[in-house]
Amino acid sequence: MSAPWKDKAKGNWNIAKGKLKQEWGELTDDDLDYQEGKEDELLGRIQKKTGESKEKVNEFLNNLKY
Repeated sequence: MSAPWKDKAKGNWNIAKGKLKQEWGELTDDDLDYQEGKEDELLGRIQKKTGESKEKVNEFLNNLKY
């Protein structure tokens, strides 16, 4: 499954990480380790740590403004 936010995230991942940490303070840099092609793994780590659905996390990322 392709994540619509992944192209935006490539150059702005540090900004996205900061916004994710603001939304879910329990996330760490290790939780937010972005590797191209492994977006589903990233969403799974965020989901596991926050208890949010993958859909909610994906929606949050898709709606980020850089």
